[in-house]
Amino acid sequence: MSGKTVPQGAWVQIRQQILSPQERAPQVPADTAQVPLVMVTKGFLVQESRQGENVQVKTLAGRLLRGELVQVLPRFSHDFGQAVPELLAIGPQVRALLKGGEQ
Repeated sequence: MSGKTVPQGAWVQIRQQILSPQERAPQVPADTAQVPLVMVTKGFLVQESRQGENVQVKTLAGRLLRGELVQVLPRFSHDFGQAVPELLAIGPQVRALLKGGEQ
């Protein structure tokens, strides 16, 4: 195992393989069948550990799950893309219409 010690209670992300490629259902697409089914979950570390170790976390829902510790303080990396100028104008136009402005 590598890296610094991660303290108990830290917010972390774990990874657990649910099914190997051989265990996947026969009806899944061929490219999907070639990779394992993996669960990625975030939670609070139950015991002090190191990245790469098999750990237990407690999720916000109170579930206890096990998996490989892959990230400490994981961030949200999704967004809603570039702003759409046409959509930016809609809000003021609707507010004006609701106030009895432009028809």
